[in-house]
Amino acid sequence: MKLSMIRSACGSLRIHPARSGSRVSGFTRRCPPVGPANSRMILRTASATSSGGTNPKLSVNFGKLSQNDDGFECDSSLREVVQSTKEAMLALHRRNPAIQPLLAIIQAGEVDGLLEINKKMAVRIGLNITQICLAKECSEDDIVEEVLKLNEDPRVHGVYLHLPPASLTTRVLNTLKPEKDVDGISDLNIGRLVRGDLSKGFVPPIASAVLDLLEKHDASLEMKTVLLVGGEGPLGVSLQCLIERSGMVVLKSHWSSNNLQRQVMQADAVVLFGAGNMEVPPAWVTPGAALIRCEPTLETDEHAIETGIGYLTAAYRTQNVVRSCSRWVQEQQYQPWHLHSLKLQPLTPVPSDIAISRAQTPKPVDQLAEEIGLLPEELEAYGRSKAKVRLSLLDRLHKQPDGKYVLVAGITPTPLGEGKSTVTIGLVQALSAHLQLNSFACLRQPSQGPTFGVKGGAAGGGYAQVIPMEEFNLHLTGDIHAITAANNLVAAAIDARMLHEATQTDKALFNRLVPSVNGARRFSPIQISRLRRLGINKIDPASLSPEEISTFVRLDLDPSKITWQRVLDTNDRFLRKITVGQASTEKGRARETGFDIAVASEIMAILALADSLVDMKNRLARMVVGTSRSGQPITAEDLGVSGALAVLMKDAIKPTLMQTLEGTPVFVHAGPFANIAHGNSSVLADKLALKLVGRDGFVVTEAGFGADIGMEKFFNIKCRASGLRPNAVVLVATVRALKMHGGGPNVSAGAPLPKEYIDENLSLVAGGCRSNLRKQIQIAHLFGVPVVVALNVFKTDTQAEIDLVCEIAKECGASEAVPCHHWAQGGRGSIQLAKAVHEAASRTSDFQFLYNTEMPIVEKIRTIAQKVYGADDIELTPEAKAKIDYYNQQGYGSLPICMAKTHLSLSHMPDKKGVPTGFVLPIRDVRASIGAGFIYPLVGTMSTMPGLPTRPCFYDIDLDPVTEEITGLF
Repeated sequence: MKLSMIRSACGSLRIHPARSGSRVSGFTRRCPPVGPANSRMILRTASATSSGGTNPKLSVNFGKLSQNDDGFECDSSLREVVQSTKEAMLALHRRNPAIQPLLAIIQAGEVDGLLEINKKMAVRIGLNITQICLAKECSEDDIVEEVLKLNEDPRVHGVYLHLPPASLTTRVLNTLKPEKDVDGISDLNIGRLVRGDLSKGFVPPIASAVLDLLEKHDASLEMKTVLLVGGEGPLGVSLQCLIERSGMVVLKSHWSSNNLQRQVMQADAVVLFGAGNMEVPPAWVTPGAALIRCEPTLETDEHAIETGIGYLTAAYRTQNVVRSCSRWVQEQQYQPWHLHSLKLQPLTPVPSDIAISRAQTPKPVDQLAEEIGLLPEELEAYGRSKAKVRLSLLDRLHKQPDGKYVLVAGITPTPLGEGKSTVTIGLVQALSAHLQLNSFACLRQPSQGPTFGVKGGAAGGGYAQVIPMEEFNLHLTGDIHAITAANNLVAAAIDARMLHEATQTDKALFNRLVPSVNGARRFSPIQISRLRRLGINKIDPASLSPEEISTFVRLDLDPSKITWQRVLDTNDRFLRKITVGQASTEKGRARETGFDIAVASEIMAILALADSLVDMKNRLARMVVGTSRSGQPITAEDLGVSGALAVLMKDAIKPTLMQTLEGTPVFVHAGPFANIAHGNSSVLADKLALKLVGRDGFVVTEAGFGADIGMEKFFNIKCRASGLRPNAVVLVATVRALKMHGGGPNVSAGAPLPKEYIDENLSLVAGGCRSNLRKQIQIAHLFGVPVVVALNVFKTDTQAEIDLVCEIAKECGASEAVPCHHWAQGGRGSIQLAKAVHEAASRTSDFQFLYNTEMPIVEKIRTIAQKVYGADDIELTPEAKAKIDYYNQQGYGSLPICMAKTHLSLSHMPDKKGVPTGFVLPIRDVRASIGAGFIYPLVGTMSTMPGLPTRPCFYDIDLDPVTEEITGLF
């Protein structure tokens, strides 16, 4: 019979429930029951009549079947093994009552004895057993296929390969996961046994049984001689190691040895392997010596069953299964970190970012994952140095307390940026690599638009980077590409639906939207959801009235009120406004639209705020893409596309694990715009990291732009969505930015810095500290969170300027203010910052939100404008007021606010530095991201598609075709 036919006949692996009054969950098989134990072991003791010597020291009637005691009459060895295994089962169930150990047996052929022995032992111990029968002449590939399935089945805790010796190839043995190899025959487990490390491996059950018999045969084993005849395979090696560790002397011989008789006569015990029909004459055996035959067999042997030797082997096998299950349960618990940091040797002058990155060899990502307590099945590797982490981690560690939650924000920046990402990375390098505190950095994924435009990459800089920086800045694991595909699928669905509605009757639309398949017409689940939202509680397409059909098939989108745009992860100013539908095939349905940069898509904001796959799917369904001519919002679910979006995003929802230059872990996930969106990395990355670091660890995440934008949105939007509460804020400042806020000249990207920023100027520094720095500290205190000021030191900063900043920052309410030299020194340069953060985060936080979401939309906007930006009031255009009324009418009034404002000033005027006062904040429009879950008022004009400068970064980016090394990234 072919393998496929046998598998089909046997059915799938199922676990049957326990019988009444028993703790055993039963057994199952995917074929008829099978044969005897893998070896027949016959213990004989030389008798007085055969040897002419003393009486035998051991009389054997081992494990013989009877009608008593549930089918067993156990001798002391079997009783001891069964009892100890039962106790281990009880301990296991006390820790996890739902767990049930399962042994899977793979065999060739269909015989009964083995299943009966293992089944009875399983019933006695209280575990499950299942069986996979392969064809008698099964191939190596057939065996490997089944082993791989069992490897990945979390219900299976042990696998027994009951196969002919010729089938137990190196490939087969090493395909089996060592932690499920309960017969201890894989190369790794044999090596562990030889080395004496059984913390993870297993002793082969037959070897345990033989050793048990030897110990029962003679109370004193010290210096007794045991002769192993044959036994060149794993079993012989294992047995030799075990016997020698028991204090006995092991000699080895072969059946063809000329000295076999002399060796047998000199031995206190003889263990025979592969004897077949060969016999050792009784006269050879010393009186009182034990003779044990281990004969691998795949045939039914009534004598082996009746003497019950197979039961002892089966008992030790079940003991190994229970031990394997116990280890698995232990692995599911939180694991302490064993992080091995990478050594840094900073150079002076500091080389380019890419040169530094390339000079450090990152740890393999699976090694990093193991060091921080991730299980292999929770990792999806993307090459050698990065991997997705599965969300199942949250279920596994749901009882684990969270670590400390630290936000890195900044003062109002110059157009050059002040180094929040670099500070974040330097801080976690200091915490983990130098203070030996578990820490995780959670960063946003950078858009490729700025990477090739003017800003460059976002992997940090100097000796505080995420590596490999090329992979960080280019493609990563494809999340942004998935967002682009999902976003543009929605855009395509919008235009296609408008075209079809404009050119077809209600009946034609209905027949195409709900086609007849094999004579039956059915609604899809997403169409039934739309019917329910329309108040049509019918599931039979034939039951809809003409009016209901029209309501169902007509979205009636108003082309002038479509809010959804296409996206691209490239800076391209000429796509800001375009016309689509100009081909003749679109039948004159042209309309104006545009492109945004991919990270401005609402889908990116959803990815960053979702806390599960279910939550993401629901948010995608709620996205409003436009308004009908009757004024009703049209969602992605109305378009019928939300399920497909979830499919495109199913891998993107998993955070990407990378590492810093010093080998500390980093999650890179999501990268929403910090103006029209909230500008923070994902909720899920933070939640995973907080579980992994443990109660005393630290998760450090970064908010985009200045604290007035990124930090405010982190608190009021992200923390509401996640339920997480921060313990401390690190506020990044630079002498350069403080001088600008203290009255220094304008700073422009690409232009040389004026001399005020290069020469010492304590007056400008003091002015910036007492204005913008003070205000940003006060904003953090509005939320009840302690602040540590991190001064990102540049080589042009003088010691007097550094000391002045730290002094005034503490006067302004900072818990501590410290200079940071991570750019030049790595984590060692941020040790002082790490200690200050540790101290601040240990204090009690009185976190509070700035506003109640039930407040009217206008009042929430006014609260942010006055308390955060320092405005006197707000001014709404008629269009903005009309939008607010519409959102209230649609039930969106309780959403939080995400202000879309310039990041270059606390006000709406980019050239107003320091702390502007006496201004009214103009609100020109109000829009909504319903799927993401916020209202975003527009303050001034916001560009969502950057353009390229005269000389973009791509001029310097190149590839060496020989080495494949990238140059020019920074």
